[in-house]
Amino acid sequence: MNTEDVQAGQIHVDEVRVTSWNELQEQLYQDAWHESLGRFRSEFAFRGMPDASESLITPLMRLGGPYQRVEPPLLRAFRKYAPRSSVPGDSVWNWLAVAAHHGLPTRLLDWTYSPFVALHFATDDPHEFGMDGVVWCVNYTRAKEHLPAPLQRLLRDEGADVFTAELLGRGAGTLGELDRLAEESFVVFLEPPSLDDRIINQFALFALMSSATERFDEWLNNRPGLTRRIIIPAGLKWEVRDKLDQSNITERVLFPGLDGLSSWLRRYYTPKP
Repeated sequence: MNTEDVQAGQIHVDEVRVTSWNELQEQLYQDAWHESLGRFRSEFAFRGMPDASESLITPLMRLGGPYQRVEPPLLRAFRKYAPRSSVPGDSVWNWLAVAAHHGLPTRLLDWTYSPFVALHFATDDPHEFGMDGVVWCVNYTRAKEHLPAPLQRLLRDEGADVFTAELLGRGAGTLGELDRLAEESFVVFLEPPSLDDRIINQFALFALMSSATERFDEWLNNRPGLTRRIIIPAGLKWEVRDKLDQSNITERVLFPGLDGLSSWLRRYYTPKP
């Protein structure tokens, strides 16, 4: 199987189409060996999607219309009406993460350090097993090379590859300040606070574009070598799903509580057509 440059909509990225579960594992853990540590330590973040043709657009963009103008009042209203105990501290980045976590349209995109969690989200709906799925893989360590110099310094001084809310707050206290750090758009990988078991179990992190109007896939398209897409053929989805269930990668674990339990059981007992 060859990796080749292909077009996804208007986006050109390295893409590979797997044909088996074993090949899928090889691709997910490709380049995970860290020579200086002598350990397997992947530098990739993963995002699974049930439809390989779907673009990386944010929930905020899905609102349509002049969505960039409603971003500030959306977040302002959320901060105004949410219980103060909802967020540790008063960092705008914690507020943004909590808002996105609870379904508010924001410019954040969900990612995970876990390739298996990404596979879950590519195969969590049997009604979408008739279409190819995809796992996006982005090298967050190399992505930091495209940050403005002040943010690169913060990560370097901390010996970190991604930001916490506290660390990002040292470089930019608001969305507006983040936008103004550089003329060219950039992406920040942000680890949310451990608000609940859902965030912890999903091994979650967010991708945050410096501009509300910049699409992440278009940004990646102009920076070759940062990302690749692993296509999961429709015919392989049932096997992937069954093996994830056997590995305990299910809604019951990733969405702790009765809602997650019910979602898992409903899907688990959905008959194969």
